[in-house]
Amino acid sequence: MRPFKYSNASDAATAIGIVSANPTAKFLGGGTNLVDLMKEDVMRPTELVGVTRLKYAKIEKKVDGVSIGATATNSFTANHELIREKYPLLSMAILAGASAQIRNMATNGGNLNQRTRCTYFYDVSMPCNKREPGTGCGALHGENKNHAIFGWSEECVATYPSDMAVALAALDAVVHVEGTNNTKRSVQFANFHRLPGDHPENDNNLKHGELVTSIHLPVNQFADKSYYLKIRERSSYAFALISVAAALVTDGNTIKEVRIALGGVAHKPWRASIAEHWLIGKQATEANFKAAAAAELKNAKPLQHNKYKVGLAAKAITRALEGAMQGGVYGAMEADSTTTNNN
Repeated sequence: MRPFKYSNASDAATAIGIVSANPTAKFLGGGTNLVDLMKEDVMRPTELVGVTRLKYAKIEKKVDGVSIGATATNSFTANHELIREKYPLLSMAILAGASAQIRNMATNGGNLNQRTRCTYFYDVSMPCNKREPGTGCGALHGENKNHAIFGWSEECVATYPSDMAVALAALDAVVHVEGTNNTKRSVQFANFHRLPGDHPENDNNLKHGELVTSIHLPVNQFADKSYYLKIRERSSYAFALISVAAALVTDGNTIKEVRIALGGVAHKPWRASIAEHWLIGKQATEANFKAAAAAELKNAKPLQHNKYKVGLAAKAITRALEGAMQGGVYGAMEADSTTTNNN
């Protein structure tokens, strides 16, 4: 690890001012991703500003939903009464991620800002446009079994790893951020993260020095029919090959509202809008779930080694929607070698 300066900020303005003034400075929350990257020499900040002491750890009920603080830990958030009762999809997704020890340290703001787990990104001896723009994407024609099938570019085929963010995408969350001179703005979750395009080094649309302060969850009627499915190569301590956040509102068996978001398939949480539109007004049947999934996956662009993800995603969407209709409990499935072949 390279030398760096460290300080704890007493207020948001101070933290933002320090980071904004130094192009190589970073905010430090729980450090569960950033510190690892520093140890591997992938990221080289010259200055870290601790933000966990800032007053953004509350989870509060609002007239139009619930606000979750950016410095609240993932564990506190997942187990909070308001989240478990009103937004069980988010609770399920958070508890599917990482390990209890990491969830006890990781902050909500840090979770949104975590970086890809692509092996080419972590290996500083390999080319990676995300780590070092202009060097090429090693995964594009390399080992890309775990990589994107939607939204990738010639510059980057990496996927975004968060489970929490997949649920937030399905719930139409809004991210509140603060910048210099006390400027504040709200970012719709669909616009928070970005696809790689020509600048894969940018994971999201935050400006340097902007600090995530809270995440707003709008009021919805999905609590009774929500389900999070995570498919991975082992039952714990593994990132998703495919994950699905699914939520439904029905009138009898007719679908009135539906939300579907996918993880493990793109550079950002992937909202399955084609499948959602297909299902509105339809009966909540296995056949319709399969048809909607097939419509969504028509636009998938698998790479050489991850063709299995297309069929796996279609089955996962179907299973997640069925789980939501059954009342929703957290689902996990361990993939075997036959699940992840290239056929």
